[in-house]
Amino acid sequence: MQPTLLVLAAGMGSRYGGLKQLEAVGPGGETLLDYAVFDAVRAGFGRVVFVIRREFAAEFRGAIGAKYAGRIAVDYVFQSLDAVPAGSVAPAGREKPWGTGHAVWCAREAVRENFAVINADDFYGGEALRELAEFLRSAASRQEAPPAVAEFAMVGFRLAKTLSEHGAVARGICRAGVEGKLESITERTGIKTGDVGAGREFSGDEVVSMNCWGFTPAVFAGLERQLRDFLAGRGADPKAEFYLPAGVSEMIARGEAVARVLPTAGEWFGVTYREDKPRVVAAIAELVRRGVYPAKLF
Repeated sequence: MQPTLLVLAAGMGSRYGGLKQLEAVGPGGETLLDYAVFDAVRAGFGRVVFVIRREFAAEFRGAIGAKYAGRIAVDYVFQSLDAVPAGSVAPAGREKPWGTGHAVWCAREAVRENFAVINADDFYGGEALRELAEFLRSAASRQEAPPAVAEFAMVGFRLAKTLSEHGAVARGICRAGVEGKLESITERTGIKTGDVGAGREFSGDEVVSMNCWGFTPAVFAGLERQLRDFLAGRGADPKAEFYLPAGVSEMIARGEAVARVLPTAGEWFGVTYREDKPRVVAAIAELVRRGVYPAKLF
Protein backbone atom coordinates (compact mmCIF):
# COMPACT_ATOMS: atom_id res chain seq x y z
CA MET A 1 0.00 0.00 0.00
CA GLN A 2 1.30 3.46 -0.88
CA PRO A 3 1.97 5.74 2.10
CA THR A 4 -0.07 8.87 2.80
CA LEU A 5 1.21 12.41 3.28
CA LEU A 6 -0.46 14.20 6.22
CA VAL A 7 -0.08 17.97 5.91
CA LEU A 8 -0.61 20.15 8.99
CA ALA A 9 -2.32 23.26 7.65
CA ALA A 10 -4.60 24.36 10.48
CA GLY A 11 -2.33 27.11 11.85
CA MET A 12 -3.86 30.55 12.22
CA GLY A 13 -0.73 32.25 10.89
CA SER A 14 -0.77 34.74 13.75
CA ARG A 15 2.90 35.72 13.45
CA TYR A 16 2.70 35.88 9.68
CA GLY A 17 -0.52 37.88 9.49
CA GLY A 18 -2.83 35.71 7.38
CA LEU A 19 -3.14 32.36 5.64
CA LYS A 20 0.50 31.94 4.73
CA GLN A 21 -0.28 28.49 3.35
CA LEU A 22 -1.93 30.22 0.37
CA GLU A 23 0.93 32.62 -0.42
CA ALA A 24 2.47 32.32 -3.88
CA VAL A 25 6.23 31.73 -3.79
CA GLY A 26 6.89 30.01 -7.14
CA PRO A 27 7.27 31.59 -10.60
CA GLY A 28 3.93 30.10 -11.67
CA GLY A 29 2.13 31.23 -8.53
CA GLU A 30 2.88 28.00 -6.64
CA THR A 31 2.60 27.74 -2.86
CA LEU A 32 4.93 25.79 -0.60
CA LEU A 33 2.14 23.23 -0.40
CA ASP A 34 2.31 22.78 -4.16
CA TYR A 35 5.99 21.88 -3.98
CA ALA A 36 5.33 19.43 -1.14
CA VAL A 37 2.59 17.66 -3.10
CA PHE A 38 4.72 17.63 -6.26
CA ASP A 39 7.59 16.03 -4.34
CA ALA A 40 5.19 13.57 -2.68
CA VAL A 41 3.84 12.37 -6.02
CA ARG A 42 7.37 11.88 -7.33
CA ALA A 43 8.32 9.98 -4.15
CA GLY A 44 5.42 7.54 -4.50
CA PHE A 45 2.87 8.75 -1.97
CA GLY A 46 -0.65 7.72 -2.93
CA ARG A 47 -2.75 10.23 -1.01
CA VAL A 48 -2.50 13.60 0.71
CA VAL A 49 -4.62 14.47 3.75
CA PHE A 50 -4.80 18.10 4.86
CA VAL A 51 -5.50 18.96 8.50
CA ILE A 52 -7.30 22.31 8.32
CA ARG A 53 -9.71 24.55 10.25
CA ARG A 54 -13.40 24.57 9.37
CA GLU A 55 -13.52 28.37 9.14
CA PHE A 56 -11.30 28.48 6.07
CA ALA A 57 -12.23 25.10 4.59
CA ALA A 58 -14.01 26.48 1.51
CA GLU A 59 -11.15 28.87 0.67
CA PHE A 60 -8.57 26.15 1.17
CA ARG A 61 -10.37 23.55 -0.92
CA GLY A 62 -10.88 25.99 -3.76
CA ALA A 63 -7.41 27.49 -3.79
CA ILE A 64 -5.36 24.41 -2.91
CA GLY A 65 -7.10 21.05 -3.02
CA ALA A 66 -8.74 21.47 -6.43
CA LYS A 67 -5.35 21.79 -8.12
CA TYR A 68 -4.40 18.21 -7.32
CA ALA A 69 -7.42 16.50 -8.86
CA GLY A 70 -6.23 13.68 -11.12
CA ARG A 71 -2.68 13.83 -9.73
CA ILE A 72 -3.13 12.42 -6.22
CA ALA A 73 -6.09 11.51 -4.00
CA VAL A 74 -6.98 14.33 -1.58
CA ASP A 75 -8.83 14.20 1.76
CA TYR A 76 -9.43 16.65 4.60
CA VAL A 77 -9.48 16.44 8.39
CA PHE A 78 -10.66 19.23 10.67
CA GLN A 79 -8.73 20.24 13.78
CA SER A 80 -11.16 21.79 16.24
CA LEU A 81 -11.60 22.47 19.93
CA ASP A 82 -14.33 19.87 20.26
CA ALA A 83 -12.06 17.10 18.93
CA VAL A 84 -10.89 15.52 22.20
CA PRO A 85 -10.51 11.95 23.48
CA ALA A 86 -13.52 10.25 25.00
CA GLY A 87 -13.92 11.35 28.59
CA SER A 88 -12.07 14.64 28.05
CA VAL A 89 -13.72 18.04 27.95
CA ALA A 90 -12.57 21.12 26.04
CA PRO A 91 -12.23 23.95 28.58
CA ALA A 92 -14.19 27.16 28.20
CA GLY A 93 -12.26 30.20 27.00
CA ARG A 94 -9.75 28.40 24.81
CA GLU A 95 -9.65 30.02 21.35
CA LYS A 96 -7.48 27.67 19.28
CA PRO A 97 -6.64 23.95 19.23
CA TRP A 98 -3.68 22.44 21.03
CA GLY A 99 -0.89 22.30 18.47
CA THR A 100 0.76 19.74 16.23
CA GLY A 101 0.33 16.67 18.43
CA HIS A 102 -3.39 17.32 18.60
CA ALA A 103 -3.50 17.95 14.83
CA VAL A 104 -2.00 14.54 14.04
CA TRP A 105 -4.33 12.80 16.50
CA CYS A 106 -7.30 14.42 14.73
CA ALA A 107 -6.41 12.34 11.65
CA ARG A 108 -6.70 8.98 13.43
CA GLU A 109 -9.89 7.93 11.64
CA ALA A 110 -8.80 9.15 8.20
CA VAL A 111 -5.34 7.54 8.08
CA ARG A 112 -5.05 3.77 8.47
CA GLU A 113 -1.81 3.22 6.55
CA ASN A 114 1.77 4.31 7.14
CA PHE A 115 2.13 8.05 6.69
CA ALA A 116 4.45 11.04 6.70
CA VAL A 117 3.75 14.32 8.49
CA ILE A 118 4.90 17.76 7.35
CA ASN A 119 3.95 21.37 8.02
CA ALA A 120 2.08 23.23 5.29
CA ASP A 121 4.24 26.35 5.53
CA ASP A 122 7.65 24.66 5.31
CA PHE A 123 9.73 23.53 2.34
CA TYR A 124 11.45 20.18 2.95
CA GLY A 125 12.56 19.23 -0.55
CA GLY A 126 12.38 16.06 -2.60
CA GLU A 127 15.17 14.26 -0.74
CA ALA A 128 13.31 14.39 2.58
CA LEU A 129 10.10 12.98 1.12
CA ARG A 130 11.95 10.28 -0.82
CA GLU A 131 13.68 9.12 2.36
CA LEU A 132 10.40 9.04 4.26
CA ALA A 133 8.59 7.19 1.47
CA GLU A 134 11.33 4.55 1.38
CA PHE A 135 11.20 4.13 5.17
CA LEU A 136 7.39 3.85 5.20
CA ARG A 137 7.33 1.26 2.42
CA SER A 138 10.00 -0.75 4.22
CA ALA A 139 8.06 -0.56 7.50
CA ALA A 140 4.89 -1.71 5.72
CA SER A 141 6.68 -4.80 4.41
CA ARG A 142 7.44 -5.82 8.00
CA GLN A 143 3.96 -5.26 9.42
CA GLU A 144 2.65 -8.75 8.70
CA ALA A 145 4.23 -9.47 12.08
CA PRO A 146 3.88 -6.11 13.90
CA PRO A 147 6.84 -5.32 16.15
CA ALA A 148 6.27 -4.99 19.90
CA VAL A 149 7.73 -1.49 19.68
CA ALA A 150 6.45 0.95 17.04
CA GLU A 151 8.98 2.05 14.41
CA PHE A 152 9.02 5.71 13.36
CA ALA A 153 11.45 8.01 11.54
CA MET A 154 12.30 11.69 11.53
CA VAL A 155 14.15 13.72 8.91
CA GLY A 156 16.64 15.87 10.80
CA PHE A 157 17.87 19.27 9.65
CA ARG A 158 20.80 21.37 10.88
CA LEU A 159 19.66 24.10 13.26
CA ALA A 160 21.64 26.79 11.42
CA LYS A 161 19.62 26.11 8.25
CA THR A 162 16.27 26.58 9.96
CA LEU A 163 16.46 30.05 11.49
CA SER A 164 14.77 33.30 10.51
CA GLU A 165 16.55 36.64 10.32
CA HIS A 166 13.28 38.35 11.26
CA GLY A 167 12.45 36.90 14.65
CA ALA A 168 12.70 34.06 17.10
CA VAL A 169 11.66 30.47 16.31
CA ALA A 170 10.85 27.33 18.27
CA ARG A 171 12.82 24.21 17.44
CA GLY A 172 12.93 20.64 18.74
CA ILE A 173 16.58 19.91 19.58
CA CYS A 174 17.26 16.22 19.02
CA ARG A 175 19.61 13.79 20.69
CA ALA A 176 20.44 10.63 18.78
CA GLY A 177 22.22 7.54 20.03
CA VAL A 178 23.41 4.22 18.66
CA GLU A 179 22.62 3.60 14.98
CA GLY A 180 21.04 7.02 14.66
CA LYS A 181 18.10 6.20 16.92
CA LEU A 182 16.37 9.23 18.39
CA GLU A 183 16.70 9.38 22.16
CA SER A 184 14.89 12.61 22.99
CA ILE A 185 13.62 15.92 21.66
CA THR A 186 13.78 19.07 23.75
CA GLU A 187 11.49 21.85 22.60
CA ARG A 188 13.25 25.21 22.71
CA THR A 189 11.49 28.47 22.04
CA GLY A 190 12.83 31.94 21.32
CA ILE A 191 15.90 30.86 19.31
CA LYS A 192 17.39 33.74 17.30
CA THR A 193 20.25 33.91 14.82
CA GLY A 194 22.34 35.62 17.50
CA ASP A 195 22.12 32.51 19.67
CA VAL A 196 24.02 30.40 17.12
CA GLY A 197 27.76 30.38 16.46
CA ALA A 198 31.14 29.94 18.09
CA GLY A 199 30.98 30.54 21.85
CA ARG A 200 27.18 30.85 21.83
CA GLU A 201 24.46 28.61 23.19
CA PHE A 202 24.09 26.66 19.94
CA SER A 203 26.77 25.66 17.46
CA GLY A 204 24.32 25.49 14.57
CA ASP A 205 25.13 21.83 13.85
CA GLU A 206 22.46 20.54 16.21
CA VAL A 207 19.91 18.24 14.58
CA VAL A 208 16.42 19.65 14.90
CA SER A 209 12.94 18.35 14.26
CA MET A 210 11.00 20.37 11.70
CA ASN A 211 7.91 18.14 11.93
CA CYS A 212 9.03 15.96 9.04
CA TRP A 213 8.06 12.52 10.31
CA GLY A 214 7.32 8.99 9.19
CA PHE A 215 4.77 7.08 11.30
CA THR A 216 2.83 3.86 11.46
CA PRO A 217 -0.77 4.10 12.75
CA ALA A 218 0.56 2.96 16.16
CA VAL A 219 1.36 6.60 16.87
CA PHE A 220 -2.30 7.46 17.39
CA ALA A 221 -2.72 5.38 20.55
CA GLY A 222 0.31 6.99 22.18
CA LEU A 223 -0.80 10.49 21.23
CA GLU A 224 -4.31 9.85 22.55
CA ARG A 225 -3.08 8.78 25.96
CA GLN A 226 -0.82 11.80 26.23
CA LEU A 227 -3.46 14.18 24.89
CA ARG A 228 -5.91 13.00 27.55
CA ASP A 229 -3.32 13.66 30.26
CA PHE A 230 -2.40 17.00 28.70
CA LEU A 231 -6.00 18.23 28.64
CA ALA A 232 -6.54 17.18 32.22
CA GLY A 233 -3.43 18.99 33.42
CA ARG A 234 -2.89 21.93 31.08
CA GLY A 235 -5.87 22.14 28.74
CA ALA A 236 -7.23 25.30 30.36
CA ASP A 237 -3.96 27.17 29.87
CA PRO A 238 -4.64 29.43 26.84
CA LYS A 239 -1.00 29.26 25.73
CA ALA A 240 -0.32 25.56 26.31
CA GLU A 241 0.31 23.40 23.22
CA PHE A 242 0.65 19.67 22.78
CA TYR A 243 3.68 19.45 20.52
CA LEU A 244 4.15 16.42 18.27
CA PRO A 245 7.92 16.13 18.97
CA ALA A 246 7.21 16.05 22.71
CA GLY A 247 4.63 13.33 22.17
CA VAL A 248 7.04 11.17 20.19
CA SER A 249 9.81 11.80 22.70
CA GLU A 250 7.60 10.52 25.52
CA MET A 251 6.67 7.40 23.55
CA ILE A 252 10.39 6.71 23.11
CA ALA A 253 11.09 7.28 26.81
CA ARG A 254 8.29 4.87 27.76
CA GLY A 255 9.63 2.18 25.43
CA GLU A 256 6.57 2.35 23.20
CA ALA A 257 8.47 3.40 20.08
CA VAL A 258 11.83 3.80 18.44
CA ALA A 259 12.54 6.48 15.86
CA ARG A 260 15.37 6.56 13.38
CA VAL A 261 16.91 9.95 12.53
CA LEU A 262 17.28 10.40 8.77
CA PRO A 263 19.82 13.23 8.41
CA THR A 264 19.61 15.35 5.30
CA ALA A 265 21.80 17.98 3.74
CA GLY A 266 18.81 19.14 1.74
CA GLU A 267 17.34 22.60 1.86
CA TRP A 268 14.73 23.68 4.38
CA PHE A 269 13.05 27.06 4.41
CA GLY A 270 9.76 28.51 5.53
CA VAL A 271 7.73 31.65 6.01
CA THR A 272 7.50 32.01 9.78
CA TYR A 273 7.35 35.79 9.34
CA ARG A 274 6.10 37.81 6.38
CA GLU A 275 9.60 39.24 5.94
CA ASP A 276 10.82 35.70 5.20
CA LYS A 277 8.91 35.54 1.92
CA PRO A 278 11.47 37.25 -0.40
CA ARG A 279 14.17 34.78 0.68
CA VAL A 280 11.85 31.85 0.01
CA VAL A 281 10.87 33.20 -3.41
CA ALA A 282 14.57 33.59 -4.31
CA ALA A 283 15.39 30.06 -3.12
CA ILE A 284 12.59 28.54 -5.18
CA ALA A 285 13.69 30.54 -8.23
CA GLU A 286 17.21 29.13 -7.86
CA LEU A 287 15.88 25.57 -7.67
CA VAL A 288 13.86 26.18 -10.84
CA ARG A 289 16.94 27.62 -12.55
CA ARG A 290 18.90 24.48 -11.64
CA GLY A 291 16.18 22.26 -13.08
CA VAL A 292 15.11 20.72 -9.77
CA TYR A 293 11.54 21.89 -10.46
CA PRO A 294 9.74 22.94 -13.64
CA ALA A 295 8.81 26.62 -13.96
CA LYS A 296 5.16 25.63 -13.60
CA LEU A 297 4.25 22.64 -11.44
CA PHE A 298 0.61 22.10 -12.36
